[in-house]
Amino acid sequence: MHSSAVFLIEFGAIILGLGLLGRIAGRLQFSPIPLYLLAGLAFGEGGLLPLGASEEFVAIGAEIGVILLLLMLGLEYTATDLVGNLKTQYPAGLVDAALNALPGAAMALLLGWGPVAAVVLAGVTWISSSGVIAKVLGDLGRLGNRETPVVLSILVLEDLAMAVYLPIVTALLAGAGLAAGSATLAIALGVAGLVLFLAVRYGRLISRFVSSDDPEKLLLVVLGLTLLVAGVAQQLQVSAAVGAFLVGIALSGEVAEGAHNLLSPLRDLFAAVFFVFFGLHTDPASIPPVLLPALALAVVTAATKIATGYWAARRAGISPKGRWRAGGTLVARGEFSIVIAGLAVTAGIEPSLGPLATAYVLILVVLGPLTARYTEPVASRLTGRRRPVAAPAPPPREEMLDPVGDGTSGRAS
Repeated sequence: MHSSAVFLIEFGAIILGLGLLGRIAGRLQFSPIPLYLLAGLAFGEGGLLPLGASEEFVAIGAEIGVILLLLMLGLEYTATDLVGNLKTQYPAGLVDAALNALPGAAMALLLGWGPVAAVVLAGVTWISSSGVIAKVLGDLGRLGNRETPVVLSILVLEDLAMAVYLPIVTALLAGAGLAAGSATLAIALGVAGLVLFLAVRYGRLISRFVSSDDPEKLLLVVLGLTLLVAGVAQQLQVSAAVGAFLVGIALSGEVAEGAHNLLSPLRDLFAAVFFVFFGLHTDPASIPPVLLPALALAVVTAATKIATGYWAARRAGISPKGRWRAGGTLVARGEFSIVIAGLAVTAGIEPSLGPLATAYVLILVVLGPLTARYTEPVASRLTGRRRPVAAPAPPPREEMLDPVGDGTSGRAS
């Protein structure tokens, strides 16, 4: 059969299969990410039916998927929002990083994977899944709750930290020395600071330049600008994902809203391809040996995320029930954990890191919606936080009802 025909058949089957898996996940009311990863495992190395002709195209689609994920994330926030959150919520961000990154780094060192793998696994366990958490908040009807701004602030700080973290990981995976790594980080911070400054000062002008009443032109300009900036960032050894994130931050107002609506279907398509691609490069036979460490890491970091949300909500003056809800909501890991692990898999630093990250995300992306729903009622039951039953009021004394002592009531007749 002609190679182009094989490619069309394979790629068409992938897209159709992803659509069906998405429907199944929708009916079961949970994130489709685990099903996408399992599909990749089924059709990848050591799977049921390995792909051939379409693998290169899937790899390119996966890279576009990462870029669109970060672009759409940037469109959710303005530079003013990011600066404001950084000023007011940075203690919660520091607690979040300490409690959730350290277990991943410690696990990598305990497994003997070395310092570079420790930095990568720290990022995998640190970053919560904004996509899964946003969907859970909507499904549970908690978008208007008092604790929800605390949850969103932590997610914003994590996303902002990605602009610093990804260049560091990229430099380490490339084997850059201290001088080269420092230069890469300085460039990344300089570019991020410049973009934030331009977005705060000249965000309206940038948005006006990109703006168009024609959806087709708006789509082409935003997508072309994003890919161009991502490519330049990659060439500077910063990170294509960071470049896309900064483009999203620079756009605001009606342009950001219009671009979000136009790019959402493309994001969903290529993000699904990305998860499949990650699964394609993970041999299913390599998961059982790392399943126990992945499970232990999932349990520990689920507890640390709950503690993070509880502490941040208490600092914001939220009631105990809201604190537990905030903590349980933050448990899910997903797209960014896979993005970070994917960088390490591509660099080939540790063969077992990809399988462990896959198992870890599969566990927590399923567990996350459950902890969001049940952490608060379970914690309330275990801690016995119930309102005390008010003691019945003593019956009124006869003297109070008949103060004059003539047998008539004190009430007006």
